[in-house]
Order: sequence, then C-alpha cells, then structure tokens
Amino acid sequence: MKVGIGYDIHRFVKGRGLFIGGVHIPYDWGLLGHSDGDVLIHSIIEALLGASHMGNIGEIFPDTDERYRGISSLELLKITIEKIRGRVVNIDSVIICETPRLSPFVGYMRKNISRIIGIDEDSISIKPRTNEGLDSIGEGKAIAAYTVCLLEEDV
Repeated sequence: MKVGIGYDIHRFVKGRGLFIGGVHIPYDWGLLGHSDGDVLIHSIIEALLGASHMGNIGEIFPDTDERYRGISSLELLKITIEKIRGRVVNIDSVIICETPRLSPFVGYMRKNISRIIGIDEDSISIKPRTNEGLDSIGEGKAIAAYTVCLLEEDV
C-alpha cells in the first residue's frame, strides 16, 4: 500500500466559472489557473502522483503547455489515473472555503470523481470546511484543498 498527500490553493478572480470536483458552482467569482482551476481535483492529482512517486502536477501538466490551457481538471485526472502505478483504494479530501457554501454539491463531486477513478462513491470523502474568517481563505480571497489517498500497488 502507498499513501499520498496533496495540497492546492487558488485565488478568486472575476470573469471565470467556479469548478470544484468537476461541478460548476454558481458564483460571481472563479479560480485563477492555467486549467479550469479546480482546486479539489488538483489536490487529488497531487496525492495520486505522490503515492506513485511521480512528481507533482506542475511537472506532469506544466502551465507552459498550451494543451492544458482551460482544460477541465477532470480530463487531467483521467490522464493521471492512466499514468499511476496501482489501484486507488480511497480518497479523503478537505476543501477550505469561506464562501460559497459547497456542501450541497458534494454528492455530485463524489459522483464525478468516482466515475473517473473507478472506485465506489463510498470510498471518496469530501469535507467542506471554513477557515473561520482567518487569512486569505477566511477573507474569501481563495480556496484550498488537502487530499490523502491510499493506493494498492500493482504486483
């Protein structure tokens, strides 16, 4: 078994859609990023790459590569799943976001991730949290996500 941990943070900007867990969240602000800026999916990718000893998201999907400009992070997750060494056992994520409220969308996020990774939705945990008004996240300027994953190695 291999464990991976992932982290990502993106700041809010005007003029972009907000995508988290592959779900379009109705909101006046989106997240800055070369792709769609999906902070949750990026943290999952980081955890999977870490567990597979394959570097980080910037090495695999560099922001200098125009193929990834504006791409759905779910597509990046598909590519990652094809590259990793092993079978995903579970995903446990925390999204830190003051606003908008994300809990109504968690079921849709789990469904998207389950479909791509190929594991049961019950093996995916997504926990939205606030930052209690502290720092740039608490001030509503950014969203961050942490993910831990467990991989069963191919033998």
